[in-house]
Amino acid sequence: MVQHMTSPHDGTTVFAADMAARRHGIELLEAAPGTATLRMAVTAEMANGHGIAHGGYVFLLADTAFACACNSRGVAVAAGADITYAAPAHVGDVLVARAEERVRFGRNGVYDVRVLRGAEVIAEFRGRSRIVRDPATGAKGPHGAGGGNGANGEHDGTGPEGRA
Repeated sequence: MVQHMTSPHDGTTVFAADMAARRHGIELLEAAPGTATLRMAVTAEMANGHGIAHGGYVFLLADTAFACACNSRGVAVAAGADITYAAPAHVGDVLVARAEERVRFGRNGVYDVRVLRGAEVIAEFRGRSRIVRDPATGAKGPHGAGGGNGANGEHDGTGPEGRA
């Protein structure tokens, strides 16, 4: 059963609009501020040439859990992510991804996602987010949707290069 939050910028809102996740059978089990739990069954169409789950599908599950967790803090996008695969997943496995917020600073956040098959760790994912709109006002960041994260030479004064 999905637990709903009251914020208009929550994990349930972003999940409802995520056609890719729903197309691949991902289910949102729980969403709360800074956390989310999702489930996905590995189907035959998700198998790679070795007959195991393609890493991209495991990443999709983890990335979707990350998106649900970080969007509980405002309209957020990924600034980066990486994954470590610990064990293969197989056709028929049911995977559960649990995202947890580790730290927030300014409009940035760091989230860890553990992907499990039962008690066995399949993958560990770390995502870095950037809030691009204020959750209270809906206003965009000082440099538009990109939020001045330093890409293309921009900065908003919140990072080391903005300190006097």
